Amino acid sequence: MADKIKVTLVKSGIGYNKKIRETLRGLGLTKLHKTVELENTPAIRGMIKKVSFLVKIG
Repeated sequence: MADKIKVTLVKSGIGYNKKIRETLRGLGLTKLHKTVELENTPAIRGMIKKVSFLVKIG
């Protein structure tokens, strides 16, 4: 069983370019303060790194 990562959206994606907003949606983060548990894979870590200034990990 792979590790899980908890990611919480703490800042809105409004005002950022389309790729940032689509990355948030791909992670399942649609509303502020929503927390999702994701698999710890290289693809997911890359998506988190791309939007790291909008999310909290942990």
